[in-house]
Amino acid sequence: MNNMDFLVTLNQAYLPPLQVLLTSLRTAHPDGPLSVWLLHSGIPQPALEQVERQCGRLSIVLRCLTVGREAFDAAPVTRQYPQEMYYRLLAGCFLPKELHRVLYLDPDILVLNSLRPLWETPMEGCLFAAASHSGKTGLMNNINQVRLGTECKYFNSGVLLIDLDAARRKVVPGEVFRYAEEKGKALLLPDQDILNALYGGQTRELDDTLWNYDARNYNTYLLRSGGVCDMDWVMRNTGILHFCGKSKPWRPGYLRRFGILYKHYMQLTRRTGFYLGE
Repeated sequence: MNNMDFLVTLNQAYLPPLQVLLTSLRTAHPDGPLSVWLLHSGIPQPALEQVERQCGRLSIVLRCLTVGREAFDAAPVTRQYPQEMYYRLLAGCFLPKELHRVLYLDPDILVLNSLRPLWETPMEGCLFAAASHSGKTGLMNNINQVRLGTECKYFNSGVLLIDLDAARRKVVPGEVFRYAEEKGKALLLPDQDILNALYGGQTRELDDTLWNYDARNYNTYLLRSGGVCDMDWVMRNTGILHFCGKSKPWRPGYLRRFGILYKHYMQLTRRTGFYLGE
């Protein structure tokens, strides 16, 4: 079976959620080669070594690449715009040229079922494939279209299938940096807004119930599907469960529906002996 390559970009604080993601990734793919590329700007080596040991236990190949500050001399880099936010859009600049496709995942994700169908999705000339969280009415899509001056749906950047060859040709770092500079604080979710404003028209739409299920919106999915997308359906069919928003299931007091499922994967990760969380 062909290898699947995944991309994660984060700082040290998000290593424990990454470890839970890795546990779920291997659980959903008990066989077959998996490679994870970790782009970072300076995570301490002892912390990375714990993740490397976990990956060894899970038979996942982990490749850590440090991205220097010099690559962002022309970029707005502030507390609102950390350099890590650019990594997914500019992945083609940092990943090896022999790598042609990669699947970016936010660390606040659980993989519930095989991602092979997503990995093999034809890109049809697009740079990216992503899902839109349309909600009950699609109102937020309309608001974001007006705000950014776009016509496409507003895509969530937490799951991105990237055609790296096409991105190397068409995603120009200077254009990304100039847009970020010009819009400044008008960008509410900077990396996501940049994706939509510059490349929304070159993004293939994915089904969010399968490939970027917003864990906050169980009732919305249930209602929108006429009762089909219940809990059993999610567990059998959804590939990616995404814990969007500020409330996170690894923090105390999380009360949303899928919190206990996340804690189950946390416990599986603890059993490896390499978990960096509490």
